[in-house]
This record gives sequence, structure tokens and C-alpha cells, in this order.
Amino acid sequence: MTRIRVVVVDDSALVRSLLSEIINRQSDMQCVGAASDPLVAREMIRELNPDVITLDVEMPRMDGLEFLSRLMRLRPMPVVMVSTLTEQGADITLRALEMGAVDYVAKPRIGIASGLNELATDIVDKIRIAASAHVKRLAAPHGTPAAAGHVEAGVPEVPRGPLPRLSTEKVICIGASTGGTEAIREVLTPMPADSPAIVITQHMPPGFTTSFAARLNSLCRIRVAEARDGERILPGHAYIAPGGRHLRIDRSGSNYVAVLDDTEPVNRHRPSVEMLFRSAARVLGPNALGVMLTGMGADGAQAMREMKDAGSYNYVQDEASCVVFGMPRMAIQFGAAHEVLPLKQIAPALLNRLATSPGSVRHRI
Repeated sequence: MTRIRVVVVDDSALVRSLLSEIINRQSDMQCVGAASDPLVAREMIRELNPDVITLDVEMPRMDGLEFLSRLMRLRPMPVVMVSTLTEQGADITLRALEMGAVDYVAKPRIGIASGLNELATDIVDKIRIAASAHVKRLAAPHGTPAAAGHVEAGVPEVPRGPLPRLSTEKVICIGASTGGTEAIREVLTPMPADSPAIVITQHMPPGFTTSFAARLNSLCRIRVAEARDGERILPGHAYIAPGGRHLRIDRSGSNYVAVLDDTEPVNRHRPSVEMLFRSAARVLGPNALGVMLTGMGADGAQAMREMKDAGSYNYVQDEASCVVFGMPRMAIQFGAAHEVLPLKQIAPALLNRLATSPGSVRHRI
């Protein structure tokens, strides 16, 4: 068996030692190098040709984001970011994911040794996932449009003229995991300000979803926020499951409402896509549109089939555009998909379907 070759990049000698030990305990991976800063890491990568690197965010001589940006432009490879459980750490991590990092590990600020060892299973799982992930070259420096006005071949344009005004009965439900932060952005940014309500479960730890929602809210025409327990689910809004809490949809009189709970993880996740999609099948029925995006595992696949059986129309991201095809693949295997599409085609497909839904009212935006 070929072992996954990993280079650890972190300015903390303790973290380098702990991560190296955790990696080397696995029969299918090996830490082949540990670098104290990006300049040392650059030479190690050239010499050792690793399959995955773990990359600290805050380091001397060159910060992690600058190094990641250069790496993904010049030598794209799977990267797992190591960031702190702080608001600033979350913001930086989201920028790293935007640049092409596959995933991240949120290390504790205190009790580093015990904290990382408690996260050992999660760390090695993310390294395994990263080793098989689809990594793309960063085409231009971060924040620079690659090609203004460019339309990718085969991608339908999002409708810019008449769009439907739909009743509050319609709700779009999205599930995602590894690679999902950028995939969700791709789906949400074309949505008009009066689009149907959107309810989202993305696998994330507590604290990170606050920054994720704020970042999306600054980019989208709809309002994006973490869901709050008991609040009405309204058109023109997207609701993100807070890290560490399940999000379900329920009905209160004639309204749909968000329900948060702290029950046990489902499929090892809290929030779990399974919980959201199962509630959508039960409460929304044919008023739901389901979307399964990139992610590892099978979370939500069976419940998405329940949505389909209840009358939902479902879209699943295709393998070529996924960072990890696990969750979409399982949804397809369960027979949950009506359409399997490249990521860039999902938002246009949603809007085109909504534009032809019975009861739509044409208007201009």
C-alpha cells in the first residue's frame, strides 16, 4: 500500500511534533517533513514531493495565506489549513478555502497537546480526504478577477430579465461538507433579492459559521445569517445551521420556522444534512428543492431520497466539479437525484425551474 506523504508546516515546534506523531501513527500515511516557516516548506515540497501539506495560518517570514496563494498558482496541491478557534482564525480560514485549500483543522488556543490528540481522528480523516481531492490551480492573485465578462463554455447564464416571484411555500435546502464553502457561495451569489428561502447545512465547527454567514451576506443579494431557533423562514433569506447544532424545518401555523437542537451527532456530524433533509421531506414535501453539494461521506443521501419520494425536485453536483464526490455520489446511488450538474449550472437550473413553476408571477428586477 502506498502511504500518503505529508509535510507539516507550522511555526510551533510543539504543533509540528504533535501533528507528525499523529500522522505517523497511521498505517496509511507518513510525515516526511516538518517545516517551521513557508520558505523552508517551499524547499521541502520541491525535494520531497508530498501528497498533502498541513499549513499553519500565522507564521514568520511569510504568512500562510500568502504562501497558499503562491502555492496554488504555481504548484497546486492538497492543503489542510491549521487555524485557531477564533473569529479572526475563521475569517482567514474562509479566505484560504476560497484560494483552494481542501479543508481545515481548528486547533484550540489552550491545551494544545490534549486538544490536538482529541482531534487526531478528525485530522487524519481530513488528510485522507485531501489526498484524493480535486485540486484546481488558482488562476489569478486573490481578489483579482480572472477574466472580466468571461462566460465558461457550456454554462447557462443566470436569468437577468424577468424572474418569478414565488410564494413563501417554496424552500431551497442545501447540504454540503468538504469544499462546500465555495460551492455554496457559487449557488447563492446569483440568487435575486426576492428568491425563495434557502436553508443550509454545511459541516462546520462552532464559531466558523458566524464568519461564513457574514462573508456570504457581504457577497449576496439575499440576506444570509446563522439560523436562530424559532425564527420564521422567509423569502429573500438564507439560513445557515450554526456550528455544533442541528437545523431542522418545522411548521408553526401557516409559517415555516427554523428549529435548532443539540441532540447527538448524526452520521458523525452536528449539524447534519440528514436532519435538515429529513425535516424537509416531512414538512415541505413538494414545496422543497434539494441541492447536494461536494462533501465526504454519505450524510444526507438517504434523507434526500426521502425528499424526492415526498415530491421534492433535487439537484446533485457532478464529480468533475466536486472537491470531494462522496456525498453527491451516495445521493445518486440512493436514487435521490433528478439532475446531476456541474456546480456552475446549479444556480441557473434552480432559477430556470423556479421561473416555470406553477403560480409564478413574472416581474422585473
